[in-house]
Amino acid sequence: MLSIEHLSIEFSSKPILEDISFLVNKKDRIALVGKNGAGKTTLLRLIAGEYQPTAGHITHDAGLSIGYLPQVMLHKDGRTLREEVMTVFHGEDQARFIAEMDRTIIGLGFERKDFDRPCSEFSGGWRMRIELAKILLQHPDLLLLDEPTNHLDIESIQWLEQFLAASQSAVIVVSHDRAFIDNVTNRTIEISLGHIYDYNVNYSKYVVLRKERHDQQVRAYLNQQKMIQETEDFIERFRYKATKAVQVQSRIKQLEKLERLEVDLEDTSRLNLKFPPAPRSGDFPVIIEDLRKDFGNHTVFQNVTFTIRRGDKVAFVGKNGEGKTTLVRCIMSQLDYYGTLKIGYNVKIGYFAQNQASLLDENLTVFQTIDYVAVGDIRTKIRDILGAFMFGGEASDKKVKVLSGGERSRLAMIRLLLEPCNLLILDEPTNHLDMQSKDVLKDALKDFDGTLICVSHDRDFLDGLVNKVYEFGGGQVREHLGGIYDFLRTKKISSLQELEKSKPSNQPAISKTSGSKLDYAAQKAEAAAKRKKERLIADTEAQIAEFEAEQAKLEALLNIPENQTPDNFAKYEHVKHTIEQKLYEWELLSDDI
Repeated sequence: MLSIEHLSIEFSSKPILEDISFLVNKKDRIALVGKNGAGKTTLLRLIAGEYQPTAGHITHDAGLSIGYLPQVMLHKDGRTLREEVMTVFHGEDQARFIAEMDRTIIGLGFERKDFDRPCSEFSGGWRMRIELAKILLQHPDLLLLDEPTNHLDIESIQWLEQFLAASQSAVIVVSHDRAFIDNVTNRTIEISLGHIYDYNVNYSKYVVLRKERHDQQVRAYLNQQKMIQETEDFIERFRYKATKAVQVQSRIKQLEKLERLEVDLEDTSRLNLKFPPAPRSGDFPVIIEDLRKDFGNHTVFQNVTFTIRRGDKVAFVGKNGEGKTTLVRCIMSQLDYYGTLKIGYNVKIGYFAQNQASLLDENLTVFQTIDYVAVGDIRTKIRDILGAFMFGGEASDKKVKVLSGGERSRLAMIRLLLEPCNLLILDEPTNHLDMQSKDVLKDALKDFDGTLICVSHDRDFLDGLVNKVYEFGGGQVREHLGGIYDFLRTKKISSLQELEKSKPSNQPAISKTSGSKLDYAAQKAEAAAKRKKERLIADTEAQIAEFEAEQAKLEALLNIPENQTPDNFAKYEHVKHTIEQKLYEWELLSDDI
């Protein structure tokens, strides 16, 4: 189908790919993997014909059609969504394609009301979906997909998996979404140090085989390095001894002829990144009741009621545009809203969003940016941490002002994770991380002893990390107990088979199963009583905080001898007693709930 023979390419005399060869066969589903900068996108662009190789060539069957979805593209305006997608049919009888086109567009997350909207109204992520729809509808012989899931929600990713499973196209995909490439590929090609390693297995099996190969390479490399060092020591020791001249010359020639082994020795898989201990917060960091958010005449969500307990790790999931980031911004007091939203006692929030990168000091280096916030033992591991997040070697000495948008986002993530907080809110934290970096972050989040809210479409990242899922859709927010795959199993039964009908029904914001009207009424009354107690706890925590602030002021006042009057001592004792009383009330309420 397609043959790559002795292919090499270099930029500015720097080799990217060196003498690589492999075949792509019909029905191949290939995951192209490797570190950022290894050459994955370069190889896709070579196959797509956008780059020409420095040496070697690519040949393919006559008439082979290729569909290429790049990470970044320029968009043209002037058409509606439907008109833009229909351009792929090139004047053919379009009526016979309408049903398939509708299924594809809806499968990728659009609604029917979007069909006649101008493409210029859609964000870059949604316009990327339009391009993906156009490519899929052409049914090319070979699909080249570069990070196709970066702008898709979970339901759209699952739809794409099902589409590719039924497709007759061969596929080469670059993705950091481990679950996605495991589900759609049957072969893995790794690019490392300009060379390729071809495994006839999916990604999970490749990881095991790759470790075995890497261990063998490291042993061979270290043995060769030991031999080279011993040979160089011999040459240096006897270089000027006439009796050893023949042996010295023999070993010099031996080194000149030696084919030096290369191996990627950077291995941060065992890096243990630990967050600073989280200051203890109240029992309920976030309490939300009857929350509603409108933008003009559009209601994003309404009747949202739930409580996040201290230590919860929760995921916000749902289609793009359903209000996940909007609710996060409400929690951060960045947006107005109707209803009740309370942040609990002593809650210290660490927030990651894309615009966090713009707050970095551009005149600092990468290392200085992290060194500024790192405290304790973690300071001895700064370079290891930077390496785990793709800032190894000379990259740590770059100024922030020369970093790309993705690099700035990763740096902002590292900086955030080193600052003490007890409520972490992460909005799509994995979009600019490779798999190894995601593993480091996920392990650290698992050990984080605070509370976590994570907005993400990355199932593998969320698996084993969260214990509760909040689903956004149809203006509602529904609570699902359990992990991300528990949620997905429920969704598959209820809606994923018919995505055209996947709009959530008009059910309460938090759905619970009940056996009868009486059960439901009892549960409703119990939930109302619980919410009332939670509000009382939150109010009590707020009062305690106010009195503790007053106590601190009085202590500072009494440190000055002339202020040590009976009246001031009496005020201090009164505040101290009130705090003790409020703490006692708080304990009773907490025990009761």
